[in-house]
Parts: sequence; structure tokens; C-alpha cells
Amino acid sequence: MSRPELQAPPEIYYGDTEAKKYTNNTRVQQIQADMTYRALELLNLPPDEPAFLLDIGCGSGLSGEILDEEGHYWVGCDIAPSMLEVALEREVEGDLFLHDIGQGFGFRPGSFDGAISISVLQWLLNAETSHPTSSPPHRLTRFFTTLHAALKNPSRAVFQFYPTSDDQIQLITSIAQKAGFGGGIVVDYPNSKKAKKVYLCLFVGGGGGGQQVPRGLEGDEEDEEDEEKARFEKRRERLRSREKSGKRKNIKDKHWILKKKELYRKRGKEGVPLDSKYTGRKRKAVF
Repeated sequence: MSRPELQAPPEIYYGDTEAKKYTNNTRVQQIQADMTYRALELLNLPPDEPAFLLDIGCGSGLSGEILDEEGHYWVGCDIAPSMLEVALEREVEGDLFLHDIGQGFGFRPGSFDGAISISVLQWLLNAETSHPTSSPPHRLTRFFTTLHAALKNPSRAVFQFYPTSDDQIQLITSIAQKAGFGGGIVVDYPNSKKAKKVYLCLFVGGGGGGQQVPRGLEGDEEDEEDEEKARFEKRRERLRSREKSGKRKNIKDKHWILKKKELYRKRGKEGVPLDSKYTGRKRKAVF
């Protein structure tokens, strides 16, 4: 079966049915969580400090949920309306907007502490029309140039993607470097057919090319399941420790409800209940 990006443009491929199917697939959720944690590791953010991140191609918010768990604030963009509808239904914390990343960004310079992107970059390698500005080099140039401007100095951007050839990797890295980025390719589990993952780790400032590109994770296909179990055990342990320490947010308290209602009002959602002294009040159990 061919890759999704070879079948149709993302806004068409991820219609209502496919968007829900993708989001509800437990295997997809697991893989997305793994890759998002790895992307955060490669971002190398200061420990125990919330960051303001851009989630490029956020889809239905699977990676955004991991950003929430790690205590970060985020903004997500995606070209597929159905994916964003699912994200709204799932009540993700980040702000969302519909956008074609191949057209570049219009953010203020230095807006974000970093950026991540999971399984998105390869979509820019397909020309949807014969117009010269729709060619992959043009779209990649607009994308990387405007992204570089939107990131703080110093910062990083990490992209997990699925290249089909070394030529595609060369095209992407060369255009990113022309846009002002340092960094390069990180390959995890290069000897495994199933576990192999390719990341583009880019640097803004901070010495530019003086920063060292992180090393990829090593291992064989036989170790993949053990690695997977170990990662999720660590994740569960982190969640348990947060619950014990009280750092994990209580989604039923008054502060959370007020924050969620304010977010809905900013997004223009109708019918949001008014705030009152009864908002978030604990009710007696009814038998």
C-alpha cells in the first residue's frame, strides 16, 4: 500500500471518515506519542520550563496532547479541515488554525521557543499543480524562510518525516540551510525496517553550525518491542509521579473550566455558558 501523500492532497485524503479513523486508531496514537516524545527530546528545551511551541501539521491534536502533558503551550496548524474538526471535538488545549504551510507563515519574528512536526514534511514534496510556485522547491523555500523568522534565537525545530529517497533528504536540508538554519538529519534505528525513523533537527542561532547534530538511537528490529514497552513504562511512571506530586492538572477544577470557556469564546463558539459563582462547583452525589 502506497503512502498517503502519494494518493491525494492532505485536505482531500483526510476527509471526515479518514480523520476519525486515523485519530481513533490505538496503533497510530502509540506511534505518534513515541515520535512526539523523541521530537521533544531533540528540541532540547530547558528542563521544567514551559515553552511556547508551534505544532506544524497538528492534525487532530495527538502530538499536542503530549505537549500538554509535558507542560508546554502550543499553537497548531493544519491544511485538513476535517482533522481540525476532530481536534475541536476532542477539546485540545492548543489554539488551532487552518493553513497551508507551503504558503509560509505570517507570525511575528521570534514568536516561538521551538517547533515540532510529525509525519508532515513529505507532503511538501508533491506538486499539486503545474504552476512554478507550486513546485516543491518553491514551497519548501517559503516554508523554511518564514519558519526561521518565526522562531526565537536560539531555538530548534524538529521534523519527523518519511523520505522516499536520498535526493529528497538532500533537497530539504539544502533549502533549510539556505533559509538560515543549521543542523541536519538524525536517523533512529537505521538497521530496522519497522523502527527506523528519520528526523530533521534544525538550529536557529546559538552558534549556528557550531551546534552538534544529536546522534540517532541505535538498535535492531528485534529490540523494537522492548524499546516500545520501556518508553511507555517511563511515560506511565511520569504520569503517576505527577499525580502524586499534584503537578498534573485536574481537568474538573474551576480554573480548568474557566480557561476552557474563555478558549471557546476566543474561537467564536456559540452557546458557551456564562461564568457564575456556581462554575466548577462540586455537586453532591445523587443515588
